[in-house]
Order: sequence, then structure tokens, then C-alpha cells
Amino acid sequence: MPIFEFRCTECGNVFEKIFVRSDENVNLECPGCQSISCERVVSRTNHMMGLPRGAKKPKVTTRSCGSGNSCTSLTLPGYTRD
Repeated sequence: MPIFEFRCTECGNVFEKIFVRSDENVNLECPGCQSISCERVVSRTNHMMGLPRGAKKPKVTTRSCGSGNSCTSLTLPGYTRD
């Protein structure tokens, strides 16, 4: 069962929703203000496996993205294409 995070575009509340099936069709409603105006957000991760000794660590960048809100980006080391 996948768990997805959503953010209410009206009040900014972030909440989780569990889906029984990935193709399930549901009506999302903010548990805070009952608005139906919600967007899916990328969940934060807090665990990384398989990092060899001496390897470059992920780079975390936090920036402002609106009034009182912040956005965090995670750049993982590895192969990149120019």
C-alpha cells in the first residue's frame, strides 16, 4: 500500500494518504480546512544504504519558496550526463 504526502494549497497543511491500490481514484480533502485544492509533494527520506567509505555524501540545499515556507532539495552523487 503506497503512502503519499499532499500539501493543501489553501492553508499549507501537509498530510499523508494511504492508497489501497496505485490506480485508486479518491477525492482528496485537507484534514485541516477541508479544501479540495491539494498537490502531491515529494516525501523526505532519512535513510541511505550502500554508501562506501570515502564516497561523496548527498548535498542538501534548503531555500525559501514562498511566504514562511521552505523547500529542500537532495542531490545524490553518482553518474551525470553533460
